[in-house]
Amino acid sequence: MTREATPDLPMILSPAGDRDSFLAAIAAEADAIYCGLKAFSARMEADNFSITELAALTSLAHDRNIRVYVALNNEIKPDEMEKAFHLVERLARDVLPDALIVQDPAFVSLARQVDYAGELHLSTLANLSFPEGLAVAGKLGFSRVVMPRELDVDALRLMAAACPEGMNLEAFVHGALCYAVSGRCYWSSYLGGKSGLRGRCVQPCRRLYRKKKGAAEAGRYFSMQDLSLDVLTKVLGVIPEVGCWKIEGRKKGPHYVHYTTTAYRMLRDERDILGRKKDALALLDMALGRPSMHYRFLPHRPWHPVSSEGETGSGFLLGRVKGGAKELFIVPRIPLLAGDLIRIGYEGEGGHLLVRVRRSIPKGGKFHLKADRGKRPGAGAAAFLVDRREPELMAQIQGLAQELETMETPEPRPGTRQLVLPRPFKKSGAPRDMFLGRKSGSAGGRGQETALWVDPERPAKVAPGAVAHIWWWLDPVIWPESSENWKKAIEGLLRRGARRFVLNAPWQMGFFDKKEGLELWAGPFCNVANPLAVGVMGDLGFSGVFASPELSGEDFLAFAAGSPLPVGAVLSGCWPLAISRVGVLEPGEGMISPMDEKLWGRKYGENQWLFPDWQYDIREKRAELERAGYRYFVHMEEILPKGMELRRRPGLWNWNLRLL
Repeated sequence: MTREATPDLPMILSPAGDRDSFLAAIAAEADAIYCGLKAFSARMEADNFSITELAALTSLAHDRNIRVYVALNNEIKPDEMEKAFHLVERLARDVLPDALIVQDPAFVSLARQVDYAGELHLSTLANLSFPEGLAVAGKLGFSRVVMPRELDVDALRLMAAACPEGMNLEAFVHGALCYAVSGRCYWSSYLGGKSGLRGRCVQPCRRLYRKKKGAAEAGRYFSMQDLSLDVLTKVLGVIPEVGCWKIEGRKKGPHYVHYTTTAYRMLRDERDILGRKKDALALLDMALGRPSMHYRFLPHRPWHPVSSEGETGSGFLLGRVKGGAKELFIVPRIPLLAGDLIRIGYEGEGGHLLVRVRRSIPKGGKFHLKADRGKRPGAGAAAFLVDRREPELMAQIQGLAQELETMETPEPRPGTRQLVLPRPFKKSGAPRDMFLGRKSGSAGGRGQETALWVDPERPAKVAPGAVAHIWWWLDPVIWPESSENWKKAIEGLLRRGARRFVLNAPWQMGFFDKKEGLELWAGPFCNVANPLAVGVMGDLGFSGVFASPELSGEDFLAFAAGSPLPVGAVLSGCWPLAISRVGVLEPGEGMISPMDEKLWGRKYGENQWLFPDWQYDIREKRAELERAGYRYFVHMEEILPKGMELRRRPGLWNWNLRLL
């Protein structure tokens, strides 16, 4: 059975983290399905797929004219390049996905080397967030760019107007929101070695924080509600360059996938038919996500996405735990079906439980809880319905599963091609220290390099003769509304003689029409972590690259050994846990983590930077880095809020860890 394509309408792109969710997306008549493998996926906590499983599922989807996109949106470490190469080779040979969704530039090189014939889509984790960057992505071969969730409809129009021929945009319409801008969160990695850029985020932003040390009251001050554009997709649907509506949720079950896919297909195809809009909204209400809102989509009516006092847990709130020492139960607000999955409380807190319903319970009935002594929830704990297996949906999935069994799959075969790595750069010259500050005169000294953050609103007052000798650092996140100001600021610096810049997103190369006579380095926020990615940076015109500071010590050394360009490293300073467009902290205000770590923030332009109360510091490893060939060592300076004191504690980050 095939389904007709709808080329003039935006595609509905559905998530799938396991087989049943994939089949639920097919049953809901998605236009495309995105999923990950058991390696190199930004949702490593999902079940994900093997090559053999995915080959059969892709054939089943293709028989119905449904596209399949494979998310390889993970940061590759130096010792993983060979593994990633053969994985892409097997995908291109055995699975034939319609697109690869990537953030690491190394995958551009890998796709070329295996002659991959499908499309390349740039993940939102790559943070292409301003119009001038789209042309740079086009030069690398990307035909679609996934937009940040923080863009309002006016900003999306600005991005659409800058789309090169042959490129379209993908916009999120539903699903979870992160406090940090995608690709600009190091929180989970900094506090525990589990990197969000590698799909291992432990979601520290969802935890309880206190505003004062010793305070009894705590709130979820960074925990975001879900995005749901629902009826506002009518506004989005008239932007032709937005060719795809994306539903987030690769860790969700088939119920969520089927309900959200069906709802957005109804809103797209039948929004003007009486009653269908109401039916679609009802489906979204029961999709088992978090409380939802429109976020920033309407610029004149933005929603604040954090509600520290409300329930922000995923799932439908059924009620609260009742009873005492002898009996614990919930009285559900809706009927419970056999097979339903209920979460009690929140992950990471005492008494957290996942309970499977064994028999149906009517609305208003009693569902009794059994728990070990150490996992006993307290009275008043919230109970959420987080997954449901309706008989009708499961019957459809079972029918598709039987058809899946008949699909021919390729015999597993190892890769046969040879990975080609770039030729390493010959290291030479004595290393230099670079002091990076926010104000002129605050960084650098005799025998040292001076670096300043560019501020389009308040240009630095620097003597004309000094402009050419300063390293000018661009912000890690630039939004469409301010890109024109950034362009003017950079042009002004160039007229004054500036020649050395550090770009903190590869796409910022779009601000430089002429590169002759300039020294342009890819900054540490570019998240470059392997020599293949450095080679792609060289293709774009970069002169050198700063390594991602979240690497382990072993990775730092291997990165330099194989790099085809000169390399630098951040050696010490205030590195942010996260960069966000959501203002949570007032000036001078701090937050206390569950581990008594103090967090503080600074607002720069449109973004809030969130810092811990201790510095990143690998100065003791300097000799090893020098022997490896690092050329520049950066020291990042920040102006501390009044009364803030940094703690003395090791700041090695992941140096002694195996980065996950």
